[in-house]
Amino acid sequence: MTGPFGRRALLAGAALLPAAPALATTRTLTDALGREVVVKTRPERVVTCFNYEEFTAIAGPDGWSRVVGMNRIVWEGWRPAIFSRYRAVIPALATLPDVGNTDEGTFAAEKVIGLRPDLIMMPAWTWAAAETARNQIAAAGIPILVFDYNAQTLERHVASTRAIGAAMGTPERAEALADRYRRNVEDILGRAARASGGVKPRAYIELGQGGAEVVGNSYAPVTMWGRIFELLGAVNIAAGRIPGNFGPIAAEAVLASDPQFVFIGASSWANRPRAVRTGYDVPPEATRASLAPYAQRPGWAGLSAIRAGELHAIEHGLCRTLFDDTAMLYMAKRFWPGAFEGDDPVAALADYHARFLPVAFSGTWMLPWRA
Repeated sequence: MTGPFGRRALLAGAALLPAAPALATTRTLTDALGREVVVKTRPERVVTCFNYEEFTAIAGPDGWSRVVGMNRIVWEGWRPAIFSRYRAVIPALATLPDVGNTDEGTFAAEKVIGLRPDLIMMPAWTWAAAETARNQIAAAGIPILVFDYNAQTLERHVASTRAIGAAMGTPERAEALADRYRRNVEDILGRAARASGGVKPRAYIELGQGGAEVVGNSYAPVTMWGRIFELLGAVNIAAGRIPGNFGPIAAEAVLASDPQFVFIGASSWANRPRAVRTGYDVPPEATRASLAPYAQRPGWAGLSAIRAGELHAIEHGLCRTLFDDTAMLYMAKRFWPGAFEGDDPVAALADYHARFLPVAFSGTWMLPWRA
């Protein structure tokens, strides 16, 4: 028994105890642009608009169970051979609603809002191109988290990875990926700087979608392949010859610059019969057969790169990713073979698949024109 004053004393004592903390329902994250974004502690309805292989590596295949919409064209439409591999192990990809793409003018706020998401994650290029739509999305109370792998900087790669991992509740996976990327890039760039002795190789990259008859895009030093050249200390012959971040340069300018290394961006694009082919289902002989016409371009036989056998196919999807260090390693090994003699960039890409992705590695991703 508590006695006549016992119950009152217990109640008074209880009033002095600190209140149990309420479970937090939101938290603040920092995205790749340095923006503070308030999101639910566990978002359950997520829209994501690009870098799907990065999302899969960071959030894990189970992360797709909380995705309610995506920009389908940039994966299913542009690289169906790769998309089909992921669809086989993540069946939800087959039916996820499409929110559209800014390149085709199909991205729209109403498509996003209609899916009732509690978070949308978009690349920086969508953020920049869709100001009206993103303002409407924000006005509807939907938080927007921006990631940016296109900038092709160590800082943005790490910030993007951590932001996605924090949002999806997988910070340990994100940190493992960020740490792997940081260590590899710092090692590659350090060895390249020491090996170069201040000598800068002249390099050129061209998107090989249309085949040798079409002069494809090259890239300025501020983004994607152009940034990789810049980081490695190569002379990017497209620098100063492109009005924006990417675009073709004149055929005469390539000849006049006489690059020592030429890389042709390749992939498993749909409806591109003359494209240089790489990917999970492509054998080396098919890649080389699709690359060979570039060596026959007018005037190219005299280029230093062609005479030295330094014409290469490289999977275009290897840039702006968490595994683009493998492409960086491939280029560094061609520039300074002695410094990277024991390195195998293809094996590194296979290892990344084994550790972080749900699809098996196979096919051809980077190789020289001559065996």
